[in-house]
Amino acid sequence: MATTTKETSPTPTAPAAPAGVDKGADKAVRDVPTRRISFEESLRSVPKHFAADGDLIASHLIATLSSLFPDGEDFFVRSVRHYRSQISDPELKRQVTGFIGQESVHGREHRAFNDRLAELGYPTKRYEQLVRWALTAREKVGPPQVNLAVTAALEHFTATLAELVLSDEDFRNRMGHPAVRDLFLWHALEEAEHKAVAFDVYRAIGGSERVRIWTMKVIRKAFAVVTVLMVIGSLLRDRATYRPGTLRASWRRFKQTPFLQRQLWDQLRSYDRRGFHPDDRDTTELVAQWREALFGAEGTLNDKLTSVAAAAA
Repeated sequence: MATTTKETSPTPTAPAAPAGVDKGADKAVRDVPTRRISFEESLRSVPKHFAADGDLIASHLIATLSSLFPDGEDFFVRSVRHYRSQISDPELKRQVTGFIGQESVHGREHRAFNDRLAELGYPTKRYEQLVRWALTAREKVGPPQVNLAVTAALEHFTATLAELVLSDEDFRNRMGHPAVRDLFLWHALEEAEHKAVAFDVYRAIGGSERVRIWTMKVIRKAFAVVTVLMVIGSLLRDRATYRPGTLRASWRRFKQTPFLQRQLWDQLRSYDRRGFHPDDRDTTELVAQWREALFGAEGTLNDKLTSVAAAAA
């Protein structure tokens, strides 16, 4: 997808002392801070087709993904919190506290974005209701351990997309409006920070490899189908979809995005390998770079912070 939007997000430089995962320890020591942050004011200026060059499909895809997050994050929190009292490892327990804090703020900020998108005519609030209904039904019929397996699988999705956002400048440019890029950059950083927490809780409570792998096989297909259907439903409500040539031109650009490239799907399928762990893909330096760029001494998002709390055991 060609773009003329200029990148305003910083090009990160590595800080003097990398933070994140201590790869030299017997067990990963992961800093998972809860950052109290607000994007609501900056999101008020987001236009209808906010993606680069006013791209139609990109705008609707980003809006659809955002509509999945609030109740999805709440489900993740409930799935992990269910087992918090059973965790004896103080380091993992501290990480769980950070995970819950981060995911709770993610849900709140994406609800604010979804409110703005709804004002612009996107069906984000309707989609939020559908996701809430589906996940509530899932919890009623599914055992807690399987719900945790679902969470670990979906966290691999978010970690994979987070790495893409953090590492690919062109992909960030496609998001267009600076407030949208800032929101997704912050979200991506924190997804990378806590990418192994739900997985480690699942492993700590004795979750089986077979259930973990088969859960992902089902989730991967279901997520792709549901997302496509939701994007189509969103596009059908937009008058711009019916302007001659608009959808066709957008589709040509979309075919060049990482979403349809084999590399992304191979990374998602890596979860199916027995013995897989999220830290097999080392993003320590990437996390350190973006922590400095966004929240260091001259961090570009410091003005949106209200507080930062370290996770306590």
